[in-house]
Amino acid sequence: MSQSLFDEIKSIIVESRRQTLKSINSVLLSTYWQIGKLIVQDEQNGNARAEYGKAILKNLSVQLTLEFGKGFDERNLNNMRAFYSSFPIWNAVRTELSWTHYRIISRQETSEKRSYYINEAIQGNWNSRTLDRNIQSLYFERNVKQAQKQSLAESFSVNDLIKDPYILEFAGLSGQNLPLEKDLEDAVTTHLQQFLMELGKGFAFVARQQHIVTDSSDYFIDLVFYNYYLKCFVLIDLKRGKLSHQDIGQMDMYRRMYDDLKTTDGDNPTIGLLLCSEKDETIVKYSMLAENRQLFASKYLLYLPEEAELKKLIENDRQLHELKKREQKSG
Repeated sequence: MSQSLFDEIKSIIVESRRQTLKSINSVLLSTYWQIGKLIVQDEQNGNARAEYGKAILKNLSVQLTLEFGKGFDERNLNNMRAFYSSFPIWNAVRTELSWTHYRIISRQETSEKRSYYINEAIQGNWNSRTLDRNIQSLYFERNVKQAQKQSLAESFSVNDLIKDPYILEFAGLSGQNLPLEKDLEDAVTTHLQQFLMELGKGFAFVARQQHIVTDSSDYFIDLVFYNYYLKCFVLIDLKRGKLSHQDIGQMDMYRRMYDDLKTTDGDNPTIGLLLCSEKDETIVKYSMLAENRQLFASKYLLYLPEEAELKKLIENDRQLHELKKREQKSG
């Protein structure tokens, strides 16, 4: 038997199974959507009182479970109702995602958030665990400008690239003492897939501790990525403790050197991103960060905060960003 014969048959079987699973998923979503629709329509016909509706679902669950077995408990019927309520038009349901994805997404309170997470999950190939983690870390709120865009390829900009804060709980370094910069770099590269997901759309890893040689000195850049939407390199420097003027000046130098020594004619100007455990807003305001459109600083967290704490951090950063924009316009 030739290897090519085996490989061809294997390819056919693998593709057949993939298509079968895809078909099963589509039928399952359609079934649950139609059940949800019937439940909602029944409520709209005058049975919407909470007590009565709850009794209806309970009795319905008992009957369906006796007839068809698992999968029709009261909680899942509520999930089907929420699924239909969130996506009342069947053609808007993307069958690339699973029922577990839709159970999670249906809990989001606005259609904007639901559409955002559907698109991100499909484009990023997120499994349901990653989707749940990103919702808990308020991925939408930290990327709200991306969510408002109609065409990513046409309108994606540098400002849409940057988050604040970055959540690095996957690195496994949370604790009372801040890790050394080398330890943080080790953890990030060990969990590179999760870090790329946290960075966002369009990132490809290029190098760690990339060696840059000039006429007089040698330099090493912590992490180098390329963003193929922006068509530019992104340099990342990991900092332990507070951000300093020296850190900002060093990153700006790296960025200029990279433009001079590494970029080609098809590349846009290099972006420099400083990730630090603490940001001094006075330094941010009065340093070159305030004016340089290719240089950014963001805070990183080594744990996943409670939602209220994270919302407060995001809101504080948004207020500072708006203040910076007003000052630039008035200046």
